Amino acid sequence: MLLSCAFRDKWRPPLFLVVAVVLCIMLLVPFAGIAFFRVYENQLVQTTEAELIAQSAAIASVAAQRLEQVGGADLPLGPVVERSGTSSYDKGASARQPGGNWTPQLPLLDLNKTRVLPRRPKPLAPQAEVHSRTALVGTELGPILENTQKLTLAGFRVLDVHGTVIAGRDELGQSLAHVAEVRSALEGNYASVLRERAVENPQPIYSISRGTSVRVFIALPIVVNDRVAGVVYASRTPSNILKEMFWKRETVFWVSVFILGATFVVGYIFARAISGPIKALTHRSLRIGTGDREALKPLKIHGNREIHALSESMLDMSRKLFDRNDYINTFANHVTHELKSPLTAIQGAAELLADSDGLSDEDRKRFLKNILRDTERASLLLNRLRDLARADSVEIGGDSRLQMVLAEIQSKTEGFAIDCEGNADLPMSAENARIVFSNLIDNAHQHGADRVVVTPQAVGNGLKVSVSDNGKGISSGNAEQVFDLFFTTRRDSGGTGMGLGIVQALLKAHGATIRLGPQVQGACFEIWFPPRARPIKSSNES
Repeated sequence: MLLSCAFRDKWRPPLFLVVAVVLCIMLLVPFAGIAFFRVYENQLVQTTEAELIAQSAAIASVAAQRLEQVGGADLPLGPVVERSGTSSYDKGASARQPGGNWTPQLPLLDLNKTRVLPRRPKPLAPQAEVHSRTALVGTELGPILENTQKLTLAGFRVLDVHGTVIAGRDELGQSLAHVAEVRSALEGNYASVLRERAVENPQPIYSISRGTSVRVFIALPIVVNDRVAGVVYASRTPSNILKEMFWKRETVFWVSVFILGATFVVGYIFARAISGPIKALTHRSLRIGTGDREALKPLKIHGNREIHALSESMLDMSRKLFDRNDYINTFANHVTHELKSPLTAIQGAAELLADSDGLSDEDRKRFLKNILRDTERASLLLNRLRDLARADSVEIGGDSRLQMVLAEIQSKTEGFAIDCEGNADLPMSAENARIVFSNLIDNAHQHGADRVVVTPQAVGNGLKVSVSDNGKGISSGNAEQVFDLFFTTRRDSGGTGMGLGIVQALLKAHGATIRLGPQVQGACFEIWFPPRARPIKSSNES
């Protein structure tokens, strides 16, 4: 393997490198398109061949018509050309009529399939003397070919039935019968080839458009009375792709500008929506790890929706961790303070008992009583801490009936009335519900109440449960602190100040809340359950 497992597991490309690779790919796409220019170059070759076919067909038609006019029975003709219908220059002209048999000659050259031949062989001496009437036709066609070449930049030669040049700018009177494409045309077949282009002199820089390395040659038979009477031999260099791009340089320029602009826009979007926010979020997480609370502020740029959700959830989680840390610190300080008092009293009493042999029985009993009382207080505090820890990590779920929970609490309480005005299904287990209502009822009993009224009420799709008592109530000065841990007005009588804290933690775990309600006679607490609570049922339902 080229890469070890350890390297593949540890190395991860940074986001900016991924973005850079994506941008480079975008830039390479148009340059990779150059490979497809071969297709366009092939189209230029086929276009050149098609133009040569059209021009040669016109010249062949004129030559055939003149040969028919000036020729006689002794006009030399070659092999028979097998074709259907009549030629376009025959008197019947049926090929022009609707429904006639059209035989178009399509381009045959293909850069991907056609082999490029060497340069065209040089002409040889003629094999036979040119017929006088054929030479006359060649003399008439000479000016026509020269004028055509000036306009089309193509080279044209008209050959007789033996392959001797009878019209054209060069090579008059010489034979080209040995050239492959000419030999095929003398047999009555159309032929086209690609040959290496001869560059006699190095081209200057401004002539880069003439740098095409191939030249198109076609040979088209001249047909008289369905027999070969000669050949039109044409050639031209196809247009260079650089020349085409030069002609369309303004379009190429604006396409390049668009590609570069699109690449810049994509890069900016990546940096603005992904790379930048992730980098800022990473920096924030490092600051949060050092305890910097200023790092909890929202990011200035959140990027896209997913990164915005990620940053918000990360910052929200960090805030909760900070709050949790503050809660743990405060809780530890309170626990230390609450346990320190009874432990100090126990230690002092034990030291006096150990060092003072002359204590009276009455003092010894008093010290022992204090030790037992403080030990009981410490045990009660530890039990409350255990209940609080359980409330913070309670298993959420289950259902219970309000009346059944209150009936079970009533069976364990003597001299205290619990009235339930209605019934409801609570979205919490019976055990958790007993903890909540037991603490509220015990809190009411400790503050002088002998009766509690529990009233369920539907509020929209949710549920509100009011717990009212006829005790002393809660003063306005203590209302804001009543849910604080270790806050109690009964410290001297053994109160720990954790009952309402346990209730609040347990309800919060179930998505519910508790708050003080309007006080008419005693204290009133309102419990609000989320909409998942089931609808209220009448008290006479089973």
